[in-house]
Amino acid sequence: MTKISYSMTNDVVALILAGGRGSRLSPLTDARPKPAVPLAGSYRLIDVTLSNLAHSGLRHVWIAEQYRPGLLNRHLAGGRPWDLDGTRDGLRILPPGQGDTEDGFSEGNGHALYQQLEAVEEFGASTLVVLSADHLYQLDLRPVIEQHVEKGSDLTIVTTQLDEDVTRYGVVTSEGDTVSAYDYKPKDPATDVVATEVFVFDVAALRRACDELVPDGADGADLGDYGDTLIPHMVSSGTVHEYRMDGYWRDLGTIDAYYRAHMDLVESTGLDLHRADWPVLSNLSTSAPARIAESADITDSLVCPGAEVAGAVEHSLIGPGVTVANGATVSRSVLIGDVTVPAGAHLESVIADHCADIPAEKIGQTKPGPGNITVLVAARSDEGDSLTHDIAAKNP
Repeated sequence: MTKISYSMTNDVVALILAGGRGSRLSPLTDARPKPAVPLAGSYRLIDVTLSNLAHSGLRHVWIAEQYRPGLLNRHLAGGRPWDLDGTRDGLRILPPGQGDTEDGFSEGNGHALYQQLEAVEEFGASTLVVLSADHLYQLDLRPVIEQHVEKGSDLTIVTTQLDEDVTRYGVVTSEGDTVSAYDYKPKDPATDVVATEVFVFDVAALRRACDELVPDGADGADLGDYGDTLIPHMVSSGTVHEYRMDGYWRDLGTIDAYYRAHMDLVESTGLDLHRADWPVLSNLSTSAPARIAESADITDSLVCPGAEVAGAVEHSLIGPGVTVANGATVSRSVLIGDVTVPAGAHLESVIADHCADIPAEKIGQTKPGPGNITVLVAARSDEGDSLTHDIAAKNP
């Protein structure tokens, strides 16, 4: 394959679409943007995407923001944790604006992509990698881009095969590696191969597709989500290939998926956080070592620095700043951070956000059904500000 060096060129731009409200992850996203939702206690969701880009040697990384960007920007720290704070390359934040018809709030990820296309063209990029910030996977993007260039693709879709219901994904049908159909959230999927929400566009082909879909003088809002518009259009009218990704992949767009991903981590079947050649990089704050009391009974769990455990913990993730008192029981739960589980509390299949108030009683169900995970968050004022302030204080 063609070997390409991306480090100091303008050929490739990576665009992370990080502006969505993430309503399906509510209440975890009521006071923070979805990309800033904690992962495994020590990370944020966007860290996975940024780490994949950094390890792949991609230096021009742009982030399109919209919903509650302040907390996310504090975490991004100008790109420094991912070595993306260069003078001539590195991280570029793209906030929504107001003034020109191309500016302002987007009406979906397709619209957001259209809003940034002119800037990508002015930058001189010939290849645009578009990614979301709420998926767990470890992928070297260099061979993806090399295949894209070698085959002369208008679009390359990174795909994976799932052993589950795929009706909430973009489902891909291929002949060899040539994509013949793309169905977004189909009721009756033709295959079990789905788009991982990693797309590599030829910039000129993307412009042609947008010109064909967006009427003269329109602002592109009708593009909505690209799964409904741009992607199917390019599959039907252009040259589109798939790049099949092996290994773990999970979409964290729902509470059920978020909970399941953490159970995967506990069970050592999820994202490999111990991979020495591909670590998840983050803007980490320093915490003291976890303290495990003599009375503690911990089995099959992950305990983060800064936690104190004196009670019983089973098959759970205990985040930084979490205290589990003697006489408390935590089972199959995700305690994100900075909560106290008092004596007498018994948590079953619970997600507890930062600063949530946990009463001394049984909460949750041993075997909850889909859509029935118990989520505890901090109390909010009538203005909805207290939770935001608490989360910000605990996420410097």
